[in-house]
Amino acid sequence: MTRYASLALAMTLTSTSVLAQQVVPVAPPVQASPDERAARLAETMTLDEKISLLHWHFPRNMRVLPADAAPSGGYFAGLPRLGIPALRETDASLGVAENGPYGNDATALPSGASLAATWDVAIARAGGTMVGKQTRQRGYNILLAGGVNLVRDAYNGRNFEYLGEDPLLAGRMGGASIAGIQSQHVPSTVKHFALNAQETGRHSIDARIEESALRESDLLAFQIAIEDGQPASVMCAYNKVNGHYACESPDLLTRVLRTDWGYKGWVMSDWGATHSVAEANAGLDQQSGEELDKEIYFGEPLKAAVLSGFVPQSRLDEMVHRILRSLFAAGALDKHPSLGPLDVLADNAVAQRAAEAGIVLLKNDHGVLPLAASAKQIAVIGGHADIGVLSGGGSSQVIPAGSVRLPPPDNLPPPIKGPVYHPSRPLDAIKRRVQGGVSYNSGTDVAAAVEAAKRADLAIVFAEQWALEGVDIRPRLSDEQEKLIEAVAAANPRTIVVLETGGPVLMPWRDHVPGIVEAWYPGGQGGEAIARILFGEVDPSGRLPITFAATAEQMPRTAPKGLDLNPTQPRRFWESRPFSVDYSEGSSVGYRWFSEKGFQPAFPFGYGLSYTNFAYTNLSLMGNNPLRVKLTIKNIGERPGVETPQLYLKRGPARRQQRLVGWSKVDLQPGESKTVEISVDPRLLANWNSKLRRWEVSKGKYELFAGCNAVEAAMTLRMNIAGSTTTP
Repeated sequence: MTRYASLALAMTLTSTSVLAQQVVPVAPPVQASPDERAARLAETMTLDEKISLLHWHFPRNMRVLPADAAPSGGYFAGLPRLGIPALRETDASLGVAENGPYGNDATALPSGASLAATWDVAIARAGGTMVGKQTRQRGYNILLAGGVNLVRDAYNGRNFEYLGEDPLLAGRMGGASIAGIQSQHVPSTVKHFALNAQETGRHSIDARIEESALRESDLLAFQIAIEDGQPASVMCAYNKVNGHYACESPDLLTRVLRTDWGYKGWVMSDWGATHSVAEANAGLDQQSGEELDKEIYFGEPLKAAVLSGFVPQSRLDEMVHRILRSLFAAGALDKHPSLGPLDVLADNAVAQRAAEAGIVLLKNDHGVLPLAASAKQIAVIGGHADIGVLSGGGSSQVIPAGSVRLPPPDNLPPPIKGPVYHPSRPLDAIKRRVQGGVSYNSGTDVAAAVEAAKRADLAIVFAEQWALEGVDIRPRLSDEQEKLIEAVAAANPRTIVVLETGGPVLMPWRDHVPGIVEAWYPGGQGGEAIARILFGEVDPSGRLPITFAATAEQMPRTAPKGLDLNPTQPRRFWESRPFSVDYSEGSSVGYRWFSEKGFQPAFPFGYGLSYTNFAYTNLSLMGNNPLRVKLTIKNIGERPGVETPQLYLKRGPARRQQRLVGWSKVDLQPGESKTVEISVDPRLLANWNSKLRRWEVSKGKYELFAGCNAVEAAMTLRMNIAGSTTTP
């Protein structure tokens, strides 16, 4: 990064490199708090310098790229007089998305859905730490990461980036990832605040929801992530929330975020989500990607607004202070040792561990898995398994060296590019483990695929669903793939389907195959991770972070609102045609909705099989201030395994809404038992009182259950809890 001379030397940059420019170093750290340091620095700034800090460029759209910039997500030229270096933002969540000046050897993590399926905060933090390290090594110093929007609809094109349908799971996993990133002195965002639940018409949609429902679902996920991760910045979303653009909502940005939650960081807009100078008074601190907006609102117009008094000087100073103190708090303005070149092997190991822990075994009839190395003939069919593993598209796209990009589907217009396959080939990984023969058929010719399946002892069909930012999808496989699965399964009763999808898909064929594996988008080491699960080298420990519906009729909405308009039109088209969606399910998202409606899903939230079996005993209360329980898990099978005992609120005196209130991870050898403790956040037992603006735990009887998913209760616990209130 430009502020470290040692880093420039370590990377042996040439004089023409974008990072080899001389920058005045910031002063050494002082024995003062980030707030004190920010205040001292701000006192020396002119009005023009303050204004310059509040609107940042989108380098890819700049007419002339500055010498110290890179064609990345965001850029601020710095203030050399004050020792503030150039600040370069890169898109992230799944790895360093921009190639940067050091090549394209960044590590691709598995998708957010895959990470959530690990239910493992240590894995989330390790992934964040690795990406934060690579961010600095690649010459960037701010990471646009931390997507915790809840999965409300299966068709959302960005579900693969997010962390599931439950606020506790999404908040804890997101917070851990952010904490890992910032441990490397790289400020991270949390995004997209709030209720960015579909991509169709995202610039003009008005997401409508009752306040208490929003507090108990999407906002709670953000609140937990912010508490756990302390992100430097919150990125506000494109969409409207209850009539106001998210980036101009004083309720979201000031009342909730700053007043109720006491958030000290800064609010940046999403790229192209700033609409007026007035958003400064609502709580927006920084206009991001100014080239994508109609005007540079936080440039000269903001300066004029301050001079006229429309935006108070105190508000301007607060905007500047929040940015500076957050940069200091993360250590981004202090000198750190050079980290040298990427440790590709070690970093890839982090990605592989995450992929293995996130793969979910959905079905395993007759013990068709794990596979034996002694198999005589295996037919691998479809899914481009000979090329690599699929990844999600859009701003989070990471492209490691050796990746392959295929042409885009015919129904997607330019400038959308085609899907990227990471160079970790499942076919090669399977071949390395089989003593007999392994054939491959692309699956494009169903008859040929059927013949290959007939000749084999076992068939593995790789099926895929590509999702990307900006476009919503249908929540099922293509018709051609469904026909392929049915035909292969009819030809070979030992057929396993490996899914590479961004989220849940309908499976009308699920009863016709004995084995189903959800691999998500498994990242840069995905092929190896899939093979290790298939052959039993690793116990499948992933658990679903999203409910898989049995039919479309079980979903709150079967298609995105606004799809009747032309989704291929540019953003300006959508802004002139506003529309709304009413999230009438409120806080009953995902498994809560299924429980409330009495629907039996294909695969419930929290579900996942192992190659061994577990028994639950001794669920008991340890205390109720806060509520703590313990239970014992025993591995009653013959193989080592990992279980994820989950604790749910079944009902309380004020509402009968199922809620995940805690979980644990237990690694057990055959015959081994462990007792785990689970503490419950009072907010998960409470209801939000919009009038009094507080959480309220009603006095009375509560019923909880522990089990391996949201449907199967292994043990039930009933108790009386005294009423209480909790601040926002």
